[in-house]
Amino acid sequence: MEVVNKYVSLKHHVNGYPSESDFELATTPLQPAPGSGEVIVKNLYLSIDPYQLNRMKRYSSSHTTCPAAAQIEPGQRINANGVGRVVSSGRAELEEGDVVAGMLGWEQYTVVRPGTVLMKVDAKDLPLSCYASVLGTSGLTAFAGFYDVCKPKKGEKVFVSAASGSVGSLVGQYAKLSGCYVVGCAGSKQKVDLLKGKLGFDDAFNYKEEADLKSALRRYFPEGIDIYFDNVGAAMLEAAVANMNSFGRVAMCGAISEYTNAGERAAPDLIDIIYKRITLRGFLVLDHLHLHEQFSAATSDHLRRGRMISLEDVSVGIESVPTAFVGLFRGDNVGKKLVRVGELEG
Repeated sequence: MEVVNKYVSLKHHVNGYPSESDFELATTPLQPAPGSGEVIVKNLYLSIDPYQLNRMKRYSSSHTTCPAAAQIEPGQRINANGVGRVVSSGRAELEEGDVVAGMLGWEQYTVVRPGTVLMKVDAKDLPLSCYASVLGTSGLTAFAGFYDVCKPKKGEKVFVSAASGSVGSLVGQYAKLSGCYVVGCAGSKQKVDLLKGKLGFDDAFNYKEEADLKSALRRYFPEGIDIYFDNVGAAMLEAAVANMNSFGRVAMCGAISEYTNAGERAAPDLIDIIYKRITLRGFLVLDHLHLHEQFSAATSDHLRRGRMISLEDVSVGIESVPTAFVGLFRGDNVGKKLVRVGELEG
């Protein structure tokens, strides 16, 4: 089966803030090679994630560390997690019409090579978009980072930065379900109100209104922070470490402030880290795939019972991908940024 595919590619490497002009839309025919075991997937929802910007740089020391950080070259298709429908299958375990989740791409159709994991999705009682958001890699990142890296105890005090984003909004909900006290920060009054209202955070603040982040965290955590889930890096990490209790844990999930500004680096007080015996641990979702079954079962149950909410910010059409991506770095999105590329039927 041959299909005509539209895809978004990089015009040139990006250093600093991205813009729509850094990308271009191209068209090409796709056809699996006979007997190759390839699968053509019609993409339905694509996950739009800030970590991709680091892959677009001309140079980053992380590019050679793992496949998830591999550099994207100009003109190359950009892979991304998503959900789609099989339209042609060279695998015995997949049939035309199956709905699958896995590594797809910024395109209308993806040719999935043998060896690439595609999980069948049975989206009968939950929206299909959930499998690219709360039940996708963002959800597993939040679950693994909070439970496996931070190892929370009931009653502990948790701080979450970028708390209205795709991962932070879920971490806060997991923390509340675990009996923790949770404060988040975000970049607007609307987002702060959402954290305290819809998502049930104990408190929240707009970091843009705080001249001194260390003092701000001291106000919100007069008894100190036990767990900090870091999506930001830089000054926010420094402020959190300054307010942490002994044996505090920091899950270092993202550093969005450093993706766009090479000169902005975190410099937490090492004396604090040593004498408070604070653990700072970077992690990748790839290291926690063994938790997927546990994560999926628990989170699906929370969603069905109304104990968790999936925040999704959805744009429509492959042409909207560059704007959706650039908007992440302007703080445009509330919750998980997705692009709906196609419809389930047809």
